[in-house]
Amino acid sequence: MFQTARSILKRDPAAHNLSEVILTYPGIRALFWYRIAHFLVIRRFFTFASLLSQHAAHSTGISISPEATIGKRVFIDHGIGVVIGSTAVVEDDVTILHGVTLGARKSVAGPRHPHVERGAFIGANAQILGNITIGAFSKIGAGAIVLTDVPPKTTAVGNPARIVGVPVDKVVEIDFKKHNY
Repeated sequence: MFQTARSILKRDPAAHNLSEVILTYPGIRALFWYRIAHFLVIRRFFTFASLLSQHAAHSTGISISPEATIGKRVFIDHGIGVVIGSTAVVEDDVTILHGVTLGARKSVAGPRHPHVERGAFIGANAQILGNITIGAFSKIGAGAIVLTDVPPKTTAVGNPARIVGVPVDKVVEIDFKKHNY
């Protein structure tokens, strides 16, 4: 929890100190309760895990299935209205803003929720639906509805979401002296 709080302190310019983050940020509290509920699911105490998950959702406004897989230093900013489904995978250093849904499109066996790779940023009220992958260090714009994979280091916006701009690794620095700018 302290590792997550320190990473939030680095990423959020509104955070003043570590104690403020730990005591007042609902995202960190939701992740704390999620980790306990996930521990219970692994040990097959499903009812207790579900009760704890419901308590956390009621007190924080963030609903995380105890069966989801969530990495380290995940930052759920503001958090109200965030829903993370049972087969969702959220890797390390992901930022999720309020109102985001990592949900399913169909009721099928196996993975049916998104896989969000390391360092991705998901804007407010984005809906990411189905067994899709959000690539490492990609950005999902606010209000986007994502139904297909998003490659690493790209930005997706709109309804339905489409890739915009140039991938970060394709940007070429211009030598201004050479071109007389």
